[in-house]
Amino acid sequence: MWYVESMSLDEATRGRIESLVKENHVLVFIKGTRSMPQCGFSATVVGILDQIIPGAYQTVNVLSDPAIRDGVKAYSDWPTIPQLYVGGEFVGGCDIVREMFDSGDLHGALGAELEEAAPPTITISDSAKAALAGALAEAGAGESIHVMVDGKWQHGLDVGPKGARDLEVEANGIKVFIAPTMAKRLDGLSIDFVDGPQGSGFKLDNPNAPPAVKAMTVQELKARLDAGTSLELFDVRPDSERAIAKLDQSRALDDAGKAHLEGLDKDTELIFMCKMGSRSQQAAQYYLSQGYRNVYNVVGGINAWSADIDPSVKSY
Repeated sequence: MWYVESMSLDEATRGRIESLVKENHVLVFIKGTRSMPQCGFSATVVGILDQIIPGAYQTVNVLSDPAIRDGVKAYSDWPTIPQLYVGGEFVGGCDIVREMFDSGDLHGALGAELEEAAPPTITISDSAKAALAGALAEAGAGESIHVMVDGKWQHGLDVGPKGARDLEVEANGIKVFIAPTMAKRLDGLSIDFVDGPQGSGFKLDNPNAPPAVKAMTVQELKARLDAGTSLELFDVRPDSERAIAKLDQSRALDDAGKAHLEGLDKDTELIFMCKMGSRSQQAAQYYLSQGYRNVYNVVGGINAWSADIDPSVKSY
């Protein structure tokens, strides 16, 4: 049993928490919102629930209410967020939810059917084979390569012991292991090991994944502008920042800009930029969720343009 040091819970907060837990059959206290979790652990739990019972659970953003954030830790006698409740009972935090998901126990707790899974088909390139073999040799005996995908289609590779229910897949002489709950989503996955601007790394391509926001460098943007390509380039910054530095070819994402964008065909190539790439990434993800299929974010934003392309454009 965890001990939560110096954590008190007043009756008013306890009553609020009890009402939330009793009124929602599946409830998870997280940092951030369901559409935008603010920590990796919260994102993991949301991703798992989205795979099993999409739309059939509620979330509470503890960052918006300090009393709930502290109070729920005392209420459950559990020191971390996220926290999952099912049928009024505390289930656990991220690690427990993930373990139950991998074992299949979480499906039973949520009243969801656990389908029998067949091993998926996976392709491993020669360069990925060499890198994976090296990782296994370094890890030592008893360790295995695991391939993962979460509810937001974020993929990962890890080294660890084989789970009791893991499915074994062999490709190009390399054995990898996959949780049965992920098998269907990973069918057709290709794993490569490539060199890039920021070094070497694994590249996982999944034909089942929905469209994602694509990264565009300022060099790629300049090449398109130099070629005279007609672009739908949107700057998400307010007028006060655009007055400091902007690209003349960009359109402000104000009311007029939004009206123009929302009148475009969903296959139109949309490019978003801001100061450094964070706000534009959020805007790009939003329009992707609205059905636009060809969405880009300019990495580094106007400051990268100033540093790498045109120093006469002010950096701030």
